[in-house]
Amino acid sequence: MEPKNTKPKAGGETAREDRLKAALKANMARRKAQAKARTAMKNSGAGAGKDTGKDKG
Repeated sequence: MEPKNTKPKAGGETAREDRLKAALKANMARRKAQAKARTAMKNSGAGAGKDTGKDKG
């Protein structure tokens, strides 16, 4: 939700907002990729090399 300002923005403010938007979009994409990789690692590594806590013998 954007603030209710009616005055026009200076060119510097618009450029700054564009840079911030681009940085936020890149950050969100990076976080999404990291979460996806973590989920894939968790699913592929489930049970592999984990100690169940039970004695074998």
